[in-house]
Amino acid sequence: MYPLSLNISGQLCIVVGGGKVAERKTLSLLEAGARVRLISPQLTARLHELSAADELDWQARRFQPGDLRGALLVFAATDSAAVNETVAQEAKAAGILANVADAPELCGFQVPAVARQGDLSIAVSTNGKSPALAARIRKRLEADYGPEYAVLLELLGRIRERTLAEERDGQTRKSLFEQLPHEEMLLWIKTGQEERLRAVLELDCGLRPPGKRSGCSAD
Repeated sequence: MYPLSLNISGQLCIVVGGGKVAERKTLSLLEAGARVRLISPQLTARLHELSAADELDWQARRFQPGDLRGALLVFAATDSAAVNETVAQEAKAAGILANVADAPELCGFQVPAVARQGDLSIAVSTNGKSPALAARIRKRLEADYGPEYAVLLELLGRIRERTLAEERDGQTRKSLFEQLPHEEMLLWIKTGQEERLRAVLELDCGLRPPGKRSGCSAD
């Protein structure tokens, strides 16, 4: 498998199925900003709520040929292996990547387990061999990489934007990031030591900490 992060914001993604698996797929797609079309006679209560709120397009019927037209990604998540295989075959014929629940051999892509903290995403994949193991590793990562990493990443992003605006060369930017005390900054964020964080940011980068998160108050 070739790992990548895909921008699906505003893109049509189709989920065939309306159960718990389809719900998980749908929620992750919506979180990434996709336009989601659900094809299923029935939906879970949560999916019903999203449909009623116009958060997704629900086609209340069974899958039909031609339903995948215009989709970037397709998820086959019904309780029928035959229907899932039909969806996968049509997607392949149309050149559309498809993910099939519990059938990695039919998948054009796998969805990794993802630990998120703000803009930080850490993905774990077992190439479909053990989603349960991937989920366990994700939980460990969530414990090791807490909310302070989201704050740190926001700060690093602001530093990068500033150095780009100042047209510093690549080597200067690299040296700046290498010299920043990342581990100490994480500790200061986690324990609310704003003055120490502010001193480093203003001295080295001309920045101030962001608003209140994980102990950092608004400045």
